[in-house]
Amino acid sequence: MAGSAVKTVIGTPFTHLKQVNSTNIYAMQQLQAKLAEHGAVFFADVQTAGKGQMGKKWESEAGQNLLMSILLNVSALNMGDQFALSAAIALAARDLLSIYIPADLTIKWPNDLYWGDRKAGGILIENQITSGIWAYAVAGIGININQTQFDEVQNKAVSLKQITGKIHPPINLAKELCKKVELRFKQLLETDGSEKILGEYNEVLYKKSQAVKLKNGTISAVYTINGVSKRGDLMATSGIQHQFQHGSIEWIIEG
Repeated sequence: MAGSAVKTVIGTPFTHLKQVNSTNIYAMQQLQAKLAEHGAVFFADVQTAGKGQMGKKWESEAGQNLLMSILLNVSALNMGDQFALSAAIALAARDLLSIYIPADLTIKWPNDLYWGDRKAGGILIENQITSGIWAYAVAGIGININQTQFDEVQNKAVSLKQITGKIHPPINLAKELCKKVELRFKQLLETDGSEKILGEYNEVLYKKSQAVKLKNGTISAVYTINGVSKRGDLMATSGIQHQFQHGSIEWIIEG
């Protein structure tokens, strides 16, 4: 799928913002104003309106964590590769953390980074679709680095410092992450790249082949997690195999 005209370099330019409402909002504004293109990265010390999945707020202490958005030209990809891109970004973030954390790193569907049963980071991808063409994506990445107190999710979140006992400069890690994303984006552009990405993603899927309690509407049941499909649906068995779209279920028991 890749061609000589496809740009893959990530992290140039690298813009360091002291404070911003949301790096995703800022990146999208820069794109729409034609002030930024593929590979541009926006890193912030503080987000006043950080965005998580399903409209949730992303909690982060000033200057303590990795908060960044990457602008990606996805015109060489197919519309059906949207989940593959999400998986590629999640794998890149896991690639970074695995340098410092040797074990127990998984990806919780659809794209949260987990260490054991605690969340270490999350990803939010927003797309620019013009006249039916998937042109650009903004990949927002938040990883807990040096924060040790989490007011709203104290027992559910974890940081790199808590795991390793060491302080890590977030901006340095952000620049390392650019290289990891670049490698995964190049992989995605290769022939069969999306299939390989999905295969690797399913290998490190949180609770893969384990029984968990999920709530679908008003019904709760125990399911065995089988994997995630190409279009990003969670496949789980409770008597028969079910497929769930993102946002349609709630995890009740995670341990």
